[in-house]
Amino acid sequence: MEEYQFKKAALEDKEIIDHYFRHHTSRSCERTFVNLYLWSRQYPVKWAVIENTLVFKSEDENHIAFAFPAGKDEDVKNVIPVLERYCEDRGRTFSMYNVTPDNFERLQEWFPDRYQIEYDRDQADYVYETEKLATLSGKKLHGKRNHINKFKIMYEDRWSYEPMTKGNVEDCFQMALKWRNENGCEEDLEKNAEICVTLNSLRLFEELGLKGGVLRIDGEVAAFTVGEPICSDTFCVHIEKAYAEVQGAYPMINQQFVSHECMDYKYVNREEDTGAEGLRKAKMSYRPVFMVEKGTVTRK
Repeated sequence: MEEYQFKKAALEDKEIIDHYFRHHTSRSCERTFVNLYLWSRQYPVKWAVIENTLVFKSEDENHIAFAFPAGKDEDVKNVIPVLERYCEDRGRTFSMYNVTPDNFERLQEWFPDRYQIEYDRDQADYVYETEKLATLSGKKLHGKRNHINKFKIMYEDRWSYEPMTKGNVEDCFQMALKWRNENGCEEDLEKNAEICVTLNSLRLFEELGLKGGVLRIDGEVAAFTVGEPICSDTFCVHIEKAYAEVQGAYPMINQQFVSHECMDYKYVNREEDTGAEGLRKAKMSYRPVFMVEKGTVTRK
């Protein structure tokens, strides 16, 4: 079988990868060049175009796994056996990661009874109604409204919101460096990886075509957030940072950003909780309208 040229995602690959994702959309937060590029330093993921489909491969000395390919149905159907052979030739078992229920449904249709899927709750994305995140209306979000009202009373005319621009992104970068020092990122590998991704997203804010929001108190950045649209009806929030000691800063940047930058989209995807208990509690408390489930597919 021919040797496909898998390569690490570089900035100059943005156009071709965006093209596939734009034409073969998903609400999953992984289906975006930004996520792929920013996390590629932490994970061994490479890409190639095979049989007119965009294929991502994660490989180390123990395993090979592919993401569900992006492309037209008939091309995706044709490429699956090619990927299986790729694993066979290397003496590895075939598996696919980040497979959503509608991806799996298509696999079942094309190859009845050939595959099985195991969903991982820790990887499921939380998706919310934009309108609800902006207004926080209704009984269930009454606690969130209280946080916002308290914040507005406490910082009455000392707070402000502004969109992120090349003029204020450096202020956010400095705030993120301070956040890193205050949150023990040096000792914690996961936190360290996450703050590296955050700093790179700010450094490449314009090149990556990101959108962001900034919350200031007394002119100083207290919180910021960064995201992008992932399909015509869904905006994805990739990063959100606030000082823990500023009460209400997290709910406030969330609400302000959504109401200023996301109202053209029906849904907001706030990504997964990776199984972290505090994060799960926080994400559930905003009442997701649905989850984007993701699982691992293997041969039966």
